[in-house]
Amino acid sequence: MTLTRSFRETVKERAMRDPEFRIGLLTEAIECVLNDEINVAKVLLRDYVNATVDFQELGTLTQKNPKSLMRMLSPRGNPSLKNISSLIASLKEHEGIKLHVRADR
Repeated sequence: MTLTRSFRETVKERAMRDPEFRIGLLTEAIECVLNDEINVAKVLLRDYVNATVDFQELGTLTQKNPKSLMRMLSPRGNPSLKNISSLIASLKEHEGIKLHVRADR
C-alpha cells in the first residue's frame, strides 16, 4: 500500500498550523536527550527542523554549516553536548519558548 503524501509534508503542515504540536516535538526531543534516548531525540529534532526553520536558517541561527547540522542529526551522527546544547538553545529561541526541568517520582 502506498501513502498518498509524505510523512515530512504531513508533519510540516501540522507544525505550521499548530504551535502546540511544534512545542511538543521540541520538548519531547529534549526529554529524550535527558533520558539518554539520543537516536529518538535526533529523529524528533530533525523532524522539527524540517517542519519549521529548515537547516539553512538553522545554520544561520547557530552559526554552523547546515550540512554539519544535517550530519549531526543523521542516524549515524554523534553530536557533542556543546553542539546539542547550541542547537536546542537556538530552536527554543526561534520558537519563543522557555523550558524548565521538573523532576517527577
